[in-house]
Amino acid sequence: MRNSIKLFMTAAASALVAGGVFTISGAAAQEASAQRAAAGTTFYAKVAANGALLAASGICDVNTFGQGRYNLTTNTDITRCALTGTINTGGGDDSEPGSASILVGAVSPRTLFVRTATPSGPHPRTVDDDRPFSVHISC
Repeated sequence: MRNSIKLFMTAAASALVAGGVFTISGAAAQEASAQRAAAGTTFYAKVAANGALLAASGICDVNTFGQGRYNLTTNTDITRCALTGTINTGGGDDSEPGSASILVGAVSPRTLFVRTATPSGPHPRTVDDDRPFSVHISC
């Protein structure tokens, strides 16, 4: 029995030193494969100011619920993903004055909240403002 354990440990060490992979069970290999797949997942969306989904991958719906406020529904859990958003120009010519901002955050495992604003817009406009935007989700 002792020789079997010693042989097992030697084989494992040799595989790792040689740059190989030593798998103890099929379940461990499947779990590692699933983690690698999830780690390389990317979703994106390009959304018009009125909430129309212009282009997307992994994002299936946009719901507008107030000026400059959008919820995007994804087809998988985004809890552990990095979220990035940017304001787009309106067809290459952004008629909005001054600065623009975007806030992106996950509000549930499959819902992304986006808030767009024009803080320096003319009075009496509110800060929240319907703006075209893009989001990128990397897991």
